[in-house]
Amino acid sequence: MRPAESVLLASGRGIPGDRYHQSRHRHVSVQALEDLEAAADELGAPILPESTRRNITITGTAVPSRPGDQLWIGGARLEVVRIAAPCRLLDDEIGEGARVALRRRAGSILRVIGDGVVGMGDEVQAAARP
Repeated sequence: MRPAESVLLASGRGIPGDRYHQSRHRHVSVQALEDLEAAADELGAPILPESTRRNITITGTAVPSRPGDQLWIGGARLEVVRIAAPCRLLDDEIGEGARVALRRRAGSILRVIGDGVVGMGDEVQAAARP
């Protein structure tokens, strides 16, 4: 994973070039910076957003977790598929205990239901399932 100023989210496909591009439901993974900070406090070590293997990190809004809930980021519209489980490689990448610290803080897996470009600092809005 590497930081980017902006990324295209393609409806029904996800992020061009991503390993999950064109998968059926797992288009984008989203995490909240506030959750990473809480996990880092528990772990006693910093957790960088790019070290968690998530596509997008948001701030100021909780990541919705109930299937069917929606999230708008910049011009893109997404729908929650499921909660994301922390990757088992996190203890190797970040440090022993990272996976446990990120449990229930690892974000959600979403499908893209409306094309759009997402950029750093874009507005984020969440809504319960319609």
